[in-house]
Amino acid sequence: MKRALVTGGSGAIGAAICRRLAADGLHVVIHAHHNLASAQNLCAELRDSGGSAEAIQFDVADGDATQIALEALLESGPIQVLVNNAGIHDDAVFPGMQRQQWRRVIDVSLHGFFNVTQPLSMPMIRTRWGRIISVSSVAGITGNRGQTNYAAAKGALHAASKSLALELATRGVTVNVVAPGVISSDMTKALFDKDAIANLVPMKRAGKPEEVAALVGFLASDNAAYITGQVISVNGGMA
Repeated sequence: MKRALVTGGSGAIGAAICRRLAADGLHVVIHAHHNLASAQNLCAELRDSGGSAEAIQFDVADGDATQIALEALLESGPIQVLVNNAGIHDDAVFPGMQRQQWRRVIDVSLHGFFNVTQPLSMPMIRTRWGRIISVSSVAGITGNRGQTNYAAAKGALHAASKSLALELATRGVTVNVVAPGVISSDMTKALFDKDAIANLVPMKRAGKPEEVAALVGFLASDNAAYITGQVISVNGGMA
């Protein structure tokens, strides 16, 4: 059974991805930083549904802690599907943005990509099969007011993924990015009312976490073996 690690696995999109991968027959390692209880509850749900799962806790922005946690995971064999889904918002217009707001968002989304992906890449190469999928945002493509830090982190993630895809293309390891737009969640409901979504999204609705997870599930499968180095949007037609 292939094993998958989903960072930030207990949020709306992360949980949907975990459910999809478990339904596809993978053993899912559900990562959390602060909210381990939610990851453990999701783990129990997946097991009750006949899936295989475990929960793990560490801060992806802490390179040493991440290394220790991943070394323990790798003792049981390679992680062959990695979904870099952990990310945070700390929004402010740029003239008023504090240094810590800039650094923390970059640390989690971009440095977290390195801290998690780098230790797992060589075990994938040795098996000649791997899937590295990072969850980004439309903000990394179009930019967004009040999110210079977040857009910078996600845009850099796109470039890093394209470069890594070139390095691993002959090793049976694909590297892709999924860039969601407005996806239904508790946070989205607080930020966007129905009229705002209708004005912003050509399809006039928010996306579902399961629609993002469906693409991740496909990219994680054997059927996506010839897709690499791509940034694929799930955004209802947003430019």
